[in-house]
Amino acid sequence: MNHFSQMTTLLGTVTSVEPDQLRCDLRLRSGDTVTLHCGAETTFSVLTNIDGASQDRVPEAPAHEGSELSRKVARYLRPLDTVYVRAVRLEHAGKQRFDARAITRMHSEPQRFVFEDGHWWLTQTMHLANAWLDDLFGDSRTYREDDFSKLYRTNLNIYGGATDDNLQAMPTLSRLIYGLSSSYLLTGDRRYRLAAAAGIEFQRSSFRILSHDGQSCIWAYGRRKGVNGTVTVVASENGDDAGAISMYEQIYGLAGLAQYFRITGDPVVLDDIRRTVRTFNTLFLDRKDVNGEFPGFDGYFTHLDPATLRPDSPALGRLQSRKNWNSIGDHIPAYLINLILALDPLPQGADAEIAGFLDTCREMLDRTTRLILEKFPASDSLYVNERFFADWTPEHTWGWQQDRAVVGHNYKIAWNLTRVAHYLHASGREEEARRALLLSERLAKAMLFHGADVIRGGCFDAVQRHPSNGQPLEFPWGNTKDFWQQEQAILANLILHGQTGDPEYLEQARAMSAFWNMFFLDRDNQGVFFRVSEDGLPIVNGSNGNKAQYAVAGYHSFELNYLAHVYTRAYVAPDSGAGAGFCLYFHPSANTSFRSINVLPDFVKPGSIEIESVSINGRRRTDFDPNVFQLPLSDADLSSEVVVRFRRKS
Repeated sequence: MNHFSQMTTLLGTVTSVEPDQLRCDLRLRSGDTVTLHCGAETTFSVLTNIDGASQDRVPEAPAHEGSELSRKVARYLRPLDTVYVRAVRLEHAGKQRFDARAITRMHSEPQRFVFEDGHWWLTQTMHLANAWLDDLFGDSRTYREDDFSKLYRTNLNIYGGATDDNLQAMPTLSRLIYGLSSSYLLTGDRRYRLAAAAGIEFQRSSFRILSHDGQSCIWAYGRRKGVNGTVTVVASENGDDAGAISMYEQIYGLAGLAQYFRITGDPVVLDDIRRTVRTFNTLFLDRKDVNGEFPGFDGYFTHLDPATLRPDSPALGRLQSRKNWNSIGDHIPAYLINLILALDPLPQGADAEIAGFLDTCREMLDRTTRLILEKFPASDSLYVNERFFADWTPEHTWGWQQDRAVVGHNYKIAWNLTRVAHYLHASGREEEARRALLLSERLAKAMLFHGADVIRGGCFDAVQRHPSNGQPLEFPWGNTKDFWQQEQAILANLILHGQTGDPEYLEQARAMSAFWNMFFLDRDNQGVFFRVSEDGLPIVNGSNGNKAQYAVAGYHSFELNYLAHVYTRAYVAPDSGAGAGFCLYFHPSANTSFRSINVLPDFVKPGSIEIESVSINGRRRTDFDPNVFQLPLSDADLSSEVVVRFRRKS
């Protein structure tokens, strides 16, 4: 091309530097090497967190003489360091040139990454949580159910202000409760716990629909306030799910409750979780012993007709008798893992009914894991199948999906199957753990070049499962990147690095984390962009500018903060010194019958971490086993702050 110019983003490792010539060579993850040319207006910096505070502590280059610009080149560009570059790519008469205009280091120190420092993800979660609460409730520091009823809004503009749509949607509320609970787990900030508790009261009083016998629960989709009162909306109004009761939304209705239950052991919260799970296993589950009129192919249907509460109602149209990734796999990260973490081993004081519910959770984990392993892999594609008819025949003509893969779902399966494998391994089920890890690694390695962006970092959104353009990737729409898919990619690669020790996974995790922290953080408004271009420029037109829209809703970014912190400290950080260890905070409920609390942070690799210290209400405990993650509680310990410090085992 002649007379061609384009601003582009590059992520790579510096291989050589010529300060006096104002240039350096950058090796990209694609294997290509480009030469960067610096100029008078080239800026140099270090990656900042969401607060925008300068991290630049780069020392001067030793004994370099030359112009001020050449000294900057020598100072900020050093071999083996990773940098982001915004460059103007020029092409003319068969020659190509990259003029660097902004260079960002990943750390002031050589070959390090700021997002692996101890407080990085804590800072991010605090700023995000504070912004959510400030946007919704102003300067309040204590919260009640009435605050949520009056002021909670699903839709917020990019500045955190109100929009014309005053919908209060249950799935987004629950996701925010998850985020607040996770923020408390990480930081111990009382504000987040109080807000989460008030949000749960609002969810229970405003959206819960109990069966006639009080044994089952369905959650209404939302509430909409009008001039003459508030209307409860039972069926979903969201895109693909409109007009139906969506399993996806019911699943995420438990996300906040389960994470809060981990902190408190609150029996009222557990009661609603049990009622909802009973609904899953009586109305959505495709088994003959559940409903003799169902085909009996196992798994959970995606939708119910709100009039008949049946998944096979013709009124559902294209949603009738369908199964998909969300109706099967999303049980695992949304609530099942957190429930099992809280209940296994069975807390002291738990009765036979709770023991039976733990068995139900284990059975559901086994079922969903088995179905993912058996039904989702495709023999003719690198990507999993995502939508199915009732008999598990893949459906490649459905709506917008057609024969297309969502990259983030492939990463999500890799991440969650690795978590499950850790649980299976700890339970002595080695062959099942091995099968789960095989698919995890297969998908993660496939995404290295068929989902990940090897030029800029991050991962793409939707791609054709069978490209017809002669290229490794074919995009049905554009090569944009969505925030939640970056989360899945970061966590999948971090946990697989912890499991295998393979440096390729760590390299991938760092590339994904770099892209997230470079481009998805809205530093002006203390939020997260939903979608960016392939080069990281935020896309904020239409619904993409909705800070709290359906898919954002305070969930994925907080899940990332929580688990990236845990995984980094468990698998990447040094096992001694200032960067070692991390804390989690719990607050057992005054009305819990439990006299112990389970504190394992996640289904981490068995033997990777241990407890270093425990304090309750500021008093240090000494009577604990570092390798036992269930802590006994006395009556006096209830309604107290429990602080557990973990360390990586060397």
